[in-house]
Parts: sequence; structure tokens; C-alpha cells
Amino acid sequence: MSWQLLLWLLVLCALLAVVVQLVRFLRADGDLTLLWAEWQGRRPEWELTDMVVWVTGASSGIGEELAYQLSKLGVSLVLSARRVQELERVKRRCLENGNLKEKDILVLPLDLTDRSSHEVATKAVLQEFGKIDILVNNGGRSQRSLFVDTSLDVYKELIELNYLGTVSLTKCVLPHMIERKQGKIVTVNSFLGIVSAPLCSGYCASKHALRGFFNSLRTELTAYPGIIVSNICPGPVQSNIVNNALKEEVTKIVGNGGDQSHKMATSRCVRLMLISMANDLKEVWIADQPFLLMAYLWQYMPTWAWWITNKVGKKRIENFKSGVARSSMDVSVGNDMLLQKSNNRDLSTYEMARTDANQR
Repeated sequence: MSWQLLLWLLVLCALLAVVVQLVRFLRADGDLTLLWAEWQGRRPEWELTDMVVWVTGASSGIGEELAYQLSKLGVSLVLSARRVQELERVKRRCLENGNLKEKDILVLPLDLTDRSSHEVATKAVLQEFGKIDILVNNGGRSQRSLFVDTSLDVYKELIELNYLGTVSLTKCVLPHMIERKQGKIVTVNSFLGIVSAPLCSGYCASKHALRGFFNSLRTELTAYPGIIVSNICPGPVQSNIVNNALKEEVTKIVGNGGDQSHKMATSRCVRLMLISMANDLKEVWIADQPFLLMAYLWQYMPTWAWWITNKVGKKRIENFKSGVARSSMDVSVGNDMLLQKSNNRDLSTYEMARTDANQR
């Protein structure tokens, strides 16, 4: 075989590899490191068994599904949110469909905005199970409104719940993990912690703050390699987060998130989250195309990402002002490629607006 033929074969193999990777990326629903871990990495069924996992925002959406899938892995569960009845419902289903007994699940009502209660809640978990192996910071809420029309109270609420509430609970749990020199702090962030989009400036701010905080915290914990800090950044996922999103005032919520059939199934998102936990990944992106592509553009080609964002964002704002659709997509500017009509309603009291504040 001549050197020229060998060279052509190598070039052909390289081109074929590029084509294969391109096809894989176009079909991907997670970043390439995450998908590699799904293919070749450690299984949640091997790594997470017998752990104590505390999940906030556990009464619906991602938190609820996470509870169901964890219950099949033989973990001890702490379920927290504001709505006790919904937590009890989730607990019953975990007992019916999982591998847990009554003693393996603790229902612990928690309001993330009541930071004075977080230390007491942490002590309650330690008293019940003796340890906390994984803290899943999943509680939070979103926003759908223009900055110029939005009360500063909305921004205060989003920062108090999404950012300060999560930081506060983490601060209460972390000393226990440092004492044991092991543990996992998993925070459900958002694509809007990576990218930016119109109509959710307060939500973007809180999620960017969370990403920055936990990336910084990770660098402070280098002396404790057994403590893993993970940012989970989902794109559009079937959940209640848009239904409970704040509008121009804290007394108003979107109410109707519209059709969610175009979003990723919650079960798939949670499965990828579990793979991330099992493989100690520091940050993962979970989304179908074209949303995943937008995250890569923002990361590696920000000039192009800004151009696309401005083009699509302009149309999104026009649709919003004309009442066409606050279509339930809580992430990148790519949502507007899939906008669908939905009706929005207002709730008249602040307490009603916050009923599901800790739900995903």
C-alpha cells in the first residue's frame, strides 16, 4: 500500500468521523460530555444506592419526577416544598411504585424564602437519617414580563427565592458535608443561566447569579475533592414553571403555560440528571435541538448568538405585546421558533401568586 493511498484513507476516516459526530450532535439531547457518560460512564443504579437525597421543589415537575426515579434506586428521600398535601401525594406514589418503605421518606415542608427556617430543617434531616449525601436545589420560579413594565418587587422575589434561598440552604448543609469530606450539591439551574433572552430579565439574573456562585464555591472546595458541586442546566422541559411564572407584579402569574408537547419529557431530563450525579459532572446542558445548539453558540460563538438572539427576541417581544403567546418555553431565544397561542390569567392576591413558588 502506497503512502498516498494510506493518507487518503486517513483523510476519509477523519471526514467520516466528523460526519458521525455531526449526526450525533443533531440528534443529541444533552451536551457531549453528558452523552458520553450515559454511554460509557457509571450507572445511577450502581452509584446512588443507599444515599440520603434531599430534593427541594419536590411536589411537581422535575422535582416530583426526580423523587419517583430516585425511589427506585433504594435511596432515602427528603421531600421539600411549600405544599404539604402535594408532597404527601408524591410520597404515596414513591411508596407504591418504588423500592422504599415508609421510614425511607421524610416529608419536610420548606419555604426557601424563609431563610431563618433552613438551619432547623437541616437539623431535622440529620436527626432523621444521620447524614445528607446529596442536596438537590430544585426550588424556584420564572418570569414573563418586560423590564420597563415590571415592579422591582418581582425582581426582589426572584432573587430571594431562586438565588438567596438556594444559597442559604446550601450554607446550612455544606458544613455537614465538609465534616464528612464528601457529598454532592446539585443545583437545577436553566439554559437562562447560560444564555439570555427577553421577557425574563429577573429570572436570567437569578440563574446567572446561581451559576456564578456555585462555580466560585467549587473553587473554594478544592481541598475537599469528595464534595461535588454540579450545575444542571435544562432547556424546555415539561413542568409547571411557566404556569407559576411572575408577570409585572408579584400578585400576577401567567397561569396557563400553553401546550408543552414540544418540550423534553420530564422523565428523560431527570434520567440525564441522575447520570450527571452518578458521574460527578460539574455542569451539564440538557435540551433538544435547536436549544442545545443555541447553548453551544453562546459558549463558543457569542457574536453569532447575540445576532440570533436579537433577531428572534424582537419577534418574541412583538408577539408578547400583541398577546400572541407567552408560550411556556423557559430558556433560550429558540423558544420563539415554536411559539404557540395560550391564554393567560391573573390571580388577585400575593399568596395565590406564590402558591407554587417552590415548584419546577
